[in-house]
Amino acid sequence: MKNILLHLRIPFSFFLMPVYLFALSQAPSIDTVKAWWIFVILHLLVFPASNAYNSYYDKDEGSIGLLEAPPPVTKTLWRTAWMMDILALVLSSWFVDNAFTVFLLLYGFTSKAYSHPYTRLKKYPIASWLVVAIFQGAATYLAVFYSVSATFQEDTPLLQTSPTLIAAAICTCNLLAIYPITQVYQHEEDAKRGDLTMSRLLGIRGTFLNALFWLGLSGIGFVVYFQDWQKLLLLFVLLGPLVGFLLVWMWRVWQDERQANFKNTMLLNLLAGILLNLFFGVLYFWR
Repeated sequence: MKNILLHLRIPFSFFLMPVYLFALSQAPSIDTVKAWWIFVILHLLVFPASNAYNSYYDKDEGSIGLLEAPPPVTKTLWRTAWMMDILALVLSSWFVDNAFTVFLLLYGFTSKAYSHPYTRLKKYPIASWLVVAIFQGAATYLAVFYSVSATFQEDTPLLQTSPTLIAAAICTCNLLAIYPITQVYQHEEDAKRGDLTMSRLLGIRGTFLNALFWLGLSGIGFVVYFQDWQKLLLLFVLLGPLVGFLLVWMWRVWQDERQANFKNTMLLNLLAGILLNLFFGVLYFWR
């Protein structure tokens, strides 16, 4: 049981929570009960199940997200991941809505295609990079945004306003930046399995340059989306340290590529999780 809990990596859901909070903070109205169910379904079932499924097929021996020394995997881990996914679908159909359930089906399919040996999207750097960024970014934002809205009807057009699309695109830009960074210390482990991840394709330095490009585009997106100097000032104050850490880390990597290691990657993830959750949490109470 302990090994299963470790591979679920439930605390890792903290790093994926900013998209949920961003959508919650921007929804025109909120059905509180649905919002809580969506939180539980995503962060305690769907995301951990995806982690477990990925661990089962990767069978990592080296460090992975939040696990510096991952324990061996068993068939029980695979069964647990499937049971959690099925439970998520049942709860969504009962307590949320059909549209969110369809999103979960699509998310579950792509997360399994990502690591399953028959499809193994992880072997295709650009495809896996785009799939992760779109589904964990824009698709999750739109699914939460519309499903938590108390005034949303299932026949309402999803893509009806440009501001909503800009916000969704910002989420994807952030993932396009951060996702390869989370792979930067795993090049050796990924090479053993024959996985050409986006970070391996870009190289260590290219991974950092890619992050700066997409974070810069995300910043432009925030300026266009908010058009409010107070919110933009808050953005600068809270996310400035994150960009500062990335730049300092990048400079150290330029001097010594061994600095692109598990410890520094987890520090960046932790800092990004704390500051982004804080920023979007403040926006929620600013409503």
